Amino acid sequence: MLNGLWLSFFLVAAIAGLSRWLLGDDPAVFAAMVESLFAMAKLSVEVMVVLFGTLTLWLGFLRIAEKAGLVDLLGRALGPLFARLIPEVPRGHPALGFITLNFAANGLGLDNAATPIGLKAMRALQELNPSQTVASNAQILFLVLNTSSLTLLPVSIFMYRVQQGADDPTLVFLPILLATSASTLAGLLAVALVQRLRLWDPVVLAYLIPGALLLGGFMALLGGMSATALAALSSLLGNLTLFGLILLFLLVGALRRVPVYENFIEGAKEGFDVAKSLLPYLVAMLCAIGVLRASGALDMGLDGVRALVQAIGWDTRFIDALPTALMKPFSGSGARAMLIETMQNFGVDSFPALVAATVQGSTETTFYVLAVYFGSVGIQRARHAVGCALLADLSGIIAAVAVCYWFFG
Repeated sequence: MLNGLWLSFFLVAAIAGLSRWLLGDDPAVFAAMVESLFAMAKLSVEVMVVLFGTLTLWLGFLRIAEKAGLVDLLGRALGPLFARLIPEVPRGHPALGFITLNFAANGLGLDNAATPIGLKAMRALQELNPSQTVASNAQILFLVLNTSSLTLLPVSIFMYRVQQGADDPTLVFLPILLATSASTLAGLLAVALVQRLRLWDPVVLAYLIPGALLLGGFMALLGGMSATALAALSSLLGNLTLFGLILLFLLVGALRRVPVYENFIEGAKEGFDVAKSLLPYLVAMLCAIGVLRASGALDMGLDGVRALVQAIGWDTRFIDALPTALMKPFSGSGARAMLIETMQNFGVDSFPALVAATVQGSTETTFYVLAVYFGSVGIQRARHAVGCALLADLSGIIAAVAVCYWFFG
C-alpha cells in the first residue's frame, strides 16, 4: 500500500508540473520541484535531531517506570476491566502487561516506541487464538483501541512544534486530549456493539462512568472560558503533566531502590535505536510531499475541496489541515510529514497547523497498524477491525476540527 501511495505522489506531481508548464507557461515549476527535494531532505535531518533526543529521553524514563513496577501496577489496576472486555485472556497472562505498556507508550505520545511493544502484545494474544488466520475478539479490541490512540501526553507533537519554533509547544495539549478521548470512546463503543460486550457490567461501569463524568465536568468547566484562557490552561496543564510524570517515575524508582540512572541509560539506548531507523522513512515521505506541494497538485486538490465547502457555507480554514487527516489512516510517517509541511507552509501556530497537530495526536495509522500487527502473526481475516477502527478515526478527526474551532476560534 505504501509503495503505491509513495509512487503516486511523484506521478501526480509530474502530471501537475507538466500541466503548469504546457498549459500555464510556467517552466520554473520543475526547478521548484527539484529544489523542494533538497529542502525537504535537509528538513528531515533537522527534525531527526530533535526526534533523537525526544525518543531517547522518554524511553529512558519509561524504562524507569517499568522497572519501578508502575506498569505492573497499572496492569493490576486495569485487570478487572480487561477481564470483562477481553474475557478470553486469562488474568496474569503476559499479554495484559504488554497491552498495558503499549497503552502507556501511546498515552505518552511515543507512537514509535509503542509499536514494538504492541507487536509483543499481538503475538501473546495470538497464542490464545484458536485460529491461525482469523483475528480473535481480543486482538480486534486491542487493535481498535490502539488505532484510536488515547494520547494523554502528546510528547511527539510537542517535539515537532519545538522544532518548528513554537513559542508554546504544549498549546495543543487540551485539544488533543479531548479529540483523542472522542476517538477512543467511538472505537470502544463500535467494538462493544459488534462483539456484544456488556459495557453495563457494574465493574466496567465503575471504570467508565467516573472517567466520563470527569471528562464531561472538565468540558463544562472549559465551556465557560475564553479562547485566551483555554490556550493558557492547555499550556499550564501540558507542562505540569509532563514534568509531573518525570518526577513521579524518578521518585517511585528511587523509593523502590531502582538504579534510576542505569535504567535510564538502558531505555535511552533503545530510544536511540528506534529513532535512527526512522530517518529513511521521514526523508522518503517529506520529499514526496514537498514535490507534490511544489508542483501545485496539493493546492489544486485543496482548492477543489475549499470551493465545495464554501458552497455549503462552512468555514474553510480547516481545509489546509486535511492532508494530515487524509494521510493519517495510511501512514504515520506520511502524516508526520504532512504535519511538518503544514507547519512550514502556514506557520507553526497558524490555524491549519494547530488543527493538523490535533488530528495527528487524536488518531493512529489504521491501515499501517492493521498490516503490521496482524501481518506479524499471520492474521488474514480482520473481520470487523477495519470498520470499527475507521469509525474511531473519523470521530477523532471531526472532534479535532470542532475542538480547534472552540479553542482557537
